[in-house]
Amino acid sequence: MIAGGVRRWRTPRAGAAALALTILLAGCVTAPLAPAPVPGEPRPAPPRPAADAGLSPTVLPGWNGEDHLAAFEAYAVGCTASREPAARAQCDRAMRIKQTSRPVTPSAARAFFESGFTVVAAETEDGRPGLLTSYFAPEYAARTAPNAEFDAPVLARPAGWTRGQTLPVRADIEADPETVSGAPPLAWMRAEDLFFMQIQGSGYLTLEDGSRVRAAYAADNGRPFTGIARPMAERGLLPPNGTSGDAIRGWLAAHRGPEAREVMALNARYIFFKLDPDDGGDPAGAAGIPLPARRAIAVDPASWRYGDLVWISADGGNLAGARGGYQGLVVALDTGSAIRGPVRADLYMGRGEAAGAEAGAVRHPLRMWRLVPRG
Repeated sequence: MIAGGVRRWRTPRAGAAALALTILLAGCVTAPLAPAPVPGEPRPAPPRPAADAGLSPTVLPGWNGEDHLAAFEAYAVGCTASREPAARAQCDRAMRIKQTSRPVTPSAARAFFESGFTVVAAETEDGRPGLLTSYFAPEYAARTAPNAEFDAPVLARPAGWTRGQTLPVRADIEADPETVSGAPPLAWMRAEDLFFMQIQGSGYLTLEDGSRVRAAYAADNGRPFTGIARPMAERGLLPPNGTSGDAIRGWLAAHRGPEAREVMALNARYIFFKLDPDDGGDPAGAAGIPLPARRAIAVDPASWRYGDLVWISADGGNLAGARGGYQGLVVALDTGSAIRGPVRADLYMGRGEAAGAEAGAVRHPLRMWRLVPRG
């Protein structure tokens, strides 16, 4: 994307790429990213490139059109996850600017980035673009007792569960849910809504009395994630370019019952939840920080660290209803089982129906650049 302009940095692939929500939907997230996606077992930290004083963020494609102030506000929150000395120094500098400049101006925000960071491009092994998908925090109706429509139980974490433990596959859990969970259901949902909330990793539930709670990830069955969009297209249930989130949800709702459950069972992975009060904000990612909408990404922790400042540039999405592209500064604050590789990101779109509709159509070729903090 920047011919002759940016020194490139390559990280070995972390195994075969898995599938995230939109990949699930496109037949190839989420999200753990999830929503918030839950990190896997710790892996060695990636090598860190050195800053190159000759490469300013001004060479990034679209830099002049960026909303630097919005990016600065998101960075000032997300950078607190950083642990490296140079990154902490820039984070402290951002905090001082916020305290002494009231308000922070767009020009001051831009100057902060241009004076404090240099640019390094991430690369895939073959030099081809990576992939951008998206996830969101869904909001669903739920009930405290089952009925013909709300017949899918939201299950609590099984007693004694440990990370990595292998439990029965989705179909077997659904056949005898309380035996596996060992506790009564926390709530009841429409089956297709629960399925999508499990892909995202969390969500917000509105009960029949109008009260709202947050369903947060508590455990999983240790089974790998499998996308259902591709097999749905192969079976002729949906057209190949019509496997967006809305399309899949619509099909599952229209075929609610044994037919839809058979398709959902193709994804053996199952998520258990806990219920917390809804504070009205966004969910926290794996870094433990609430995710700023459209300014946070889930990444592969083998290639990135929480708190990293990243420039993404993605266009050419191939799903029906997709926007033209996504470009700008984001902060690495989450991860997920389907997010693998140095040029792979899951963009957090926000809460609710509109965010979900947009997130379900994101499947864009991606370029990524790390903004390396100056020491």
